[in-house]
Amino acid sequence: MKKAFTMIELVFVIVILGILASVAIPKFGDTKTTAEIAKAKADISSIRASLLTEKQSQLIKGINSYISQLSDNSDVLFTGDGTRKLLTYGIASGTTSGKWSADDNNYKNYTFHIDSSSVAFTYDNATGIFTCDRTNSDYCKKLIN
Repeated sequence: MKKAFTMIELVFVIVILGILASVAIPKFGDTKTTAEIAKAKADISSIRASLLTEKQSQLIKGINSYISQLSDNSDVLFTGDGTRKLLTYGIASGTTSGKWSADDNNYKNYTFHIDSSSVAFTYDNATGIFTCDRTNSDYCKKLIN
């Protein structure tokens, strides 16, 4: 009666585990990027919805204009211009993958950082549109579709 594994059995198990690992590890890398894209899509949806909600609440007061800028500081973005409110808690800024940053002091140009690239977004306070240039980035197409 056999009480231990033979060397050949152990080699086969190690080979099988190596094959499984070589298939699974690239999938984990894609999962991180997919999660960051999903987070950015949710952020963009929240920003756009808050722009519409804020515009509608101003119309009730008789003010027919969009908010002048989306942020009033560079640490927490998309909270509003100081007098008019957008997102209650805002979005923390940063320059690492999966984070937003403000590109100017007017708080109308923003960048979403993903992997080793970035996607530029602009806010037009005349039309209330917050979007990126679809012709310039594959990630832009993924984020706003």
